[in-house]
Amino acid sequence: MKFSKVYPLLVKKGERKGRTKDEVDAIICWLTGYTKPQLQQQLNNEVDYRTFFEQAPQMNPHCHLITGSVCGIKVQEIQDPLMQKIRYLDKLVDELAKGKAIEKIMR
Repeated sequence: MKFSKVYPLLVKKGERKGRTKDEVDAIICWLTGYTKPQLQQQLNNEVDYRTFFEQAPQMNPHCHLITGSVCGIKVQEIQDPLMQKIRYLDKLVDELAKGKAIEKIMR
């Protein structure tokens, strides 16, 4: 699946709850180490999710602190590293959409 197809859905989820695209971008950049221009380049290149995470400059060393469930699955228990990273991102955007302060989301 192309990350560029999912990205607008992540932004829309945040915006429906009064958050901004910039806040969603900040979370993505915090998690993956991309800068905003690098994130935009990945979107322009229409990379798939695997490539997006494989080319990430550096996953945040604190991402292991992301816990909780997405679709009834605990993110900390996911065995597949790619799926865990995808769910980390989902969880962070969910927290943003639920009104959690961005400073608390970026553990």
